Amino acid sequence: MRQLLLRPGAEELNYEIRGIVKKARQIEALGYPMTWENIGDPIQKSNRLPDWMKGIVADLLQEDKTYGYADSKGVLDTRKFLANLNNELGGAQLTAEDILFFNGLGDAIAKLYQYLVPTARIIGPSPAYSTHSSAEAAHANTAPITYRLDPDNQWLPDMEDLYLKVKYNPSIVGILIINPDNPTGMVYPKEVLENFVKLAKEFNLLLIADEIYHNITYNGIKAVALAEVIGNHPAISLKGISKEFPWPGARCGWMEFYNREASQEFSKLCQTLENAKMIEVCSTILPQLAIPRIRNHPAYPAYREQANAQIGERSEWMREILGKIEGIKFNPTQGAFYNTIVFDERLLTTRQSLPIEDERLQQLVDSWLNDPEMPLDKRFVYYLLASERICVVPISSFCSDLRGFRVTLLEENEAVFKDTFSRLGAAITRYLHS
Repeated sequence: MRQLLLRPGAEELNYEIRGIVKKARQIEALGYPMTWENIGDPIQKSNRLPDWMKGIVADLLQEDKTYGYADSKGVLDTRKFLANLNNELGGAQLTAEDILFFNGLGDAIAKLYQYLVPTARIIGPSPAYSTHSSAEAAHANTAPITYRLDPDNQWLPDMEDLYLKVKYNPSIVGILIINPDNPTGMVYPKEVLENFVKLAKEFNLLLIADEIYHNITYNGIKAVALAEVIGNHPAISLKGISKEFPWPGARCGWMEFYNREASQEFSKLCQTLENAKMIEVCSTILPQLAIPRIRNHPAYPAYREQANAQIGERSEWMREILGKIEGIKFNPTQGAFYNTIVFDERLLTTRQSLPIEDERLQQLVDSWLNDPEMPLDKRFVYYLLASERICVVPISSFCSDLRGFRVTLLEENEAVFKDTFSRLGAAITRYLHS
């Protein structure tokens, strides 16, 4: 080309959660069925929305207003409704003007990092959710900065690691929290969240909380919202309906701005994000209109409670199957619908493999393993694809020095779930002893 097309940092955009699908599709093309454990899409796992919820959407399609523009910030009545939900928690208070809708949380995340100056860094957890880490790295033209989640301490954050990184890196202007966490399934206790707030106040940092899984917790655990502990400090909460209803195809997410007048710089950022949305006119209106009707439906609380209980039950099934396997670190999940399993890296080598009966599949794996710098967990993931036709995501792809993989807890058929994870557990043992 006449000139360079890509700006520095663009190559940092990477999404292995979907990237692994390309290799899985090659196996499917050879006539093999695939078990998908790579992505958090309840619909892909045959989650059936209740008829009353579908009826609300169908009724909205009969209303002419569904086909028009919304306010640039989002449907006013829906923003008022969401502000009231937040205010009932008794923490930081919102008005409708403090809420801004986007076409999915991915869109919100991209916009958030897009308008930060490249030298302003947001430190986030590791293992990292790829949408955040890739967008932050792309905006900064370099690798993301992360703090450590500890698999030897229920995946809770290493606060000393975070403190030292913030203290000695003045380019850090904000801290990202994902609560409940993706990819680990950990839920932050209230005292840990309070420590985040204390740290943010000490160094005058913006707090950002991705809370899209806030209402998906189980086995006696409840998530504490950032609004409940933030006090008068500037913060942003990221929320959406793709996981909770679930309606991922709606592409409907929003930001909540807490204490936007407490900092001139933060107020300017909020205004810039709102101006950017005005240029786009608005986000998709149908799911926004549906939110109050679905959340106010008398069947909704029981629906969410039952769905959470079922995820919690599957979490227990997973613990029973994988929890005692030697050579891995396993933590039962508390929220969201993922689990991250970590290998004892001392047991991983470049000589390990799994049996592959079809020579065509063996040739595929051989071609995938050409990279001598390939992380050893990705090597396991490729063998698992070809040997068991189970698609998981390596933890090295979540901006982590750990070696392991992420799975989901979405399969609703008990027999299929237990068969999948029994095969996975057996594959781990075979691989580590091959």
